[in-house]
Amino acid sequence: MVLLLAVAAGLIVANLYYAQTLVGPISRATGLSAAAAGLIVTLTQVGYTIGLLFIVPLGDVLENRRLVIGALLLTAVALLTAAFSTSGWVFLAAALAIGLGSVAAQILVPIAAHLSREATRGKVVGQVVSGLLMGIMLARPVASLVADASNWHVVFGGAAVLTLMLAAVLRVKLPQRMPTSTLPYGRLIGSMWTLFKTTPVLRRRAAYQAGLFGAFSLFWTVTPMMLSGPQFQISQTGIAIFALVGMAGAIASPIAGRLADAGKTLPATGVALTLGVVAFALPLLIPGSRALALGVLVVASIILDMGVAASLVLGQRAIFGMAPEVRSRLNSVYIALFFAGGALGSALGGWVFATYGWHAVLLTGMAFPALGLALWLSEPRPVAAVEASR
Repeated sequence: MVLLLAVAAGLIVANLYYAQTLVGPISRATGLSAAAAGLIVTLTQVGYTIGLLFIVPLGDVLENRRLVIGALLLTAVALLTAAFSTSGWVFLAAALAIGLGSVAAQILVPIAAHLSREATRGKVVGQVVSGLLMGIMLARPVASLVADASNWHVVFGGAAVLTLMLAAVLRVKLPQRMPTSTLPYGRLIGSMWTLFKTTPVLRRRAAYQAGLFGAFSLFWTVTPMMLSGPQFQISQTGIAIFALVGMAGAIASPIAGRLADAGKTLPATGVALTLGVVAFALPLLIPGSRALALGVLVVASIILDMGVAASLVLGQRAIFGMAPEVRSRLNSVYIALFFAGGALGSALGGWVFATYGWHAVLLTGMAFPALGLALWLSEPRPVAAVEASR
């Protein structure tokens, strides 16, 4: 079941990222201007954020399997619409719907927490989140390679078929889970603000992950442009391979889960945030020749992905240790907030790179996890840990 949930989460969330390396060919084929082409990625993220805030909380009041299947069917229809689009505005509407339906992945993660025992919840959540992160990291290189071999229509058509197959498998294999809450929808959505105000752990974990995901989004927005530029002159296939190597960072997810189960969440969080800082410091301090600079960037991508993966698992383990009846809403607020950090990182990355250059990008990227690290230093330490440090 854990393997199924991990694979499912990865396949679903990958739908958000296929378009990121295909913006050029999609905009040319659908007649979108250069100014409007950025909406291809933006509207997918907007749809996902809307879904996080208004669909994922339903996991606390509606039968979870039915909710997941419904979201997957919406995603499949949207992917098919995108695959056959000849109009830019039709594709943009499909992109919004793809984002909405892909929140099914964030309904599955709380299900994994519900199905696991308290003693191993961090490990289980870590394994499922590993699958989710693999989907994020694989989507871009796979989309590039498939589009190179055929065209971008095949990418979205194939994703639609995979999504329909996944819906059929989950319909058979996923156990039913009917929440006991009967809270009306309006009060359900309103309660999320209350949860945010009254749950310090949620606010801190969202801030840590927003810093790391902002750095992650900045890195993966700008680095492909840097790699294809005059210093490296790497092809799209080469960039796809670069992204594949970065997947090694996903190994941090199950490790972080085990550390959380062992009560080591606080120090593990400090390590994760430090990894984020180091990832940007390395290429800044070791520019070197073309070959050395490229090697340092590869190492930096793995280190950054490790920090992001570890922090995500530590955060979800912390919030899933709270009341089961509000897990979907807690997860919804957590993911929505750190996705806002990711959107800020993407927007800043492109602007800083165009205006101030690569070194300014590295300093900006370093600032995101550094702010999280400063917040982490202010987190109250357990009394035993304070005494031991004296």
